[in-house]
Amino acid sequence: MKKKIKIKINGKSNIIDDKTKLSVFLKNRKVPLKKVAIELNRRIVDKKKLKQIILKTNDQLEIVHFIGGG
Repeated sequence: MKKKIKIKINGKSNIIDDKTKLSVFLKNRKVPLKKVAIELNRRIVDKKKLKQIILKTNDQLEIVHFIGGG
């Protein structure tokens, strides 16, 4: 059985598999990368580096969706 860790996503606690890459996590949740900004532990994430980032216990992830209007 895979080890689980706890992270916060938009302020809510979530349990995920240990050693999950941020790119895999976002893909599994069907996050539209072109329409969001991603912040990890209060730092904006460069989308080119998503495959290199491994989520760790107590990470705080904020996913902000852009909404068009005028």
